[in-house]
Amino acid sequence: MASREIYANGFDEDVQTDDQANGCPECGGRVETNTVETVCEECGLVLTEHAIDHSGEPVYEEETERTGAPLTTARHDRGLSTTIGRKRDAKGNTLPAKKRRQLGRLRREQKRGRFRSKQERNLGHGLGEVQRVASVLDIDNTLREQACQLFRSAQSEDLLVGRSIEAMAAASAYAACRCNGRSLPLADVVEAARVGENRVTNTYATLNEELGLPAQPMQPHAYLPRLASDLDVPDRVRRRARALAEHAEDECIAQGASPPGFAAACLYHAAREPEYRLTQTEVADVAGVTTTTVRNHRETLLEELP
Repeated sequence: MASREIYANGFDEDVQTDDQANGCPECGGRVETNTVETVCEECGLVLTEHAIDHSGEPVYEEETERTGAPLTTARHDRGLSTTIGRKRDAKGNTLPAKKRRQLGRLRREQKRGRFRSKQERNLGHGLGEVQRVASVLDIDNTLREQACQLFRSAQSEDLLVGRSIEAMAAASAYAACRCNGRSLPLADVVEAARVGENRVTNTYATLNEELGLPAQPMQPHAYLPRLASDLDVPDRVRRRARALAEHAEDECIAQGASPPGFAAACLYHAAREPEYRLTQTEVADVAGVTTTTVRNHRETLLEELP
């Protein structure tokens, strides 16, 4: 019997099994299984992962060829174009010198005809700049794809007119991080973009206004993990700094303040212990703010703390 007939009607792995009825071994909470992993909904403990997908392969009425890489927004042609090889053929055999010279000429002509218009050339350059900035900032692939899609949307809305491609690429990467709640200092984006800070902020403001981005205001506690990691502070200092930041957010003390500056002040105040001390200069340098900002926010904390 063919395997397709055996697995034609697979089971739904999202439905609980007998093993799930036992609950989580750690907290006794409800366990949920999907096509990727089995995880506890209460504590987040991963029991199993990489489950086997028993569902059958979709059957097409007509013969369909499924080849090539998946589509991506990170390339101007969405990854549909091909590239001429160099030294070896499709079977891995070394090409003779005459054939390599011929392929070199073909590659040159292919590169010249890669873009059909100036708009497409700008799109290719801009998407490459977005990927470069995302690589410098260590942004994951999902956010890179979103940043590339933002750049495409900006070009389709004619937002590139009168603005540099580098500034738009940096603003797209920054906007993708802001929309997903990732704390990313603007100073790091400016340094990676190699353009002025005013150009990046103005371009981001245009993106936010014209495209209606769902960007939420960043809170100081979102910057604490990165600051604490860069300064290598103990866990007790991290926990105390997070408690201070959350208390300030609940009491609206941090409203209107610079989030990275207020996070630096919380971390500096939490580290004021005899056995472990941080200087204002160290904290300010990591946060990208001045020592005056750290000092002023700490004074605000001292006034409002019980």
